[in-house]
Amino acid sequence: MHWHAYRWTGVGDELSDEAERRPDAPGFRSSPLPPMRTGDWLAKPASRIAATFEDVAGAVGWLAAEYDQVRSALPPPQRITPEERLATARDLLPRGVDVEWGEWLQGGRFASIAVICCPNRHVPHPCPIRRRQYG
Repeated sequence: MHWHAYRWTGVGDELSDEAERRPDAPGFRSSPLPPMRTGDWLAKPASRIAATFEDVAGAVGWLAAEYDQVRSALPPPQRITPEERLATARDLLPRGVDVEWGEWLQGGRFASIAVICCPNRHVPHPCPIRRRQYG
């Protein structure tokens, strides 16, 4: 197993366009919006992958760095500490459970930070980069 990292930050109201967020929709692959199901990130073009990791430590480190970038824009109060988030990610990822943090930011923006298991137990999508690295 390995993990692919994805991120999206944009106007939160755009998330209501659920048609673009489903893999059977014509515009899904070209839409920058995060999918409705976490595993469907794997159906997006490989160019959407922010990073790929062979180990959990690298994936969790990426999550920590990405979360640090949006933390200052989070409205108070923040009920879950970064340490709790990272501990949960360390537990879930090696067990094949995707980790996606969706956060409303100040000003009506939304950030999605995701690490997706590949292969994925919940969706049948092939690895988006398998021909280059994992063939």
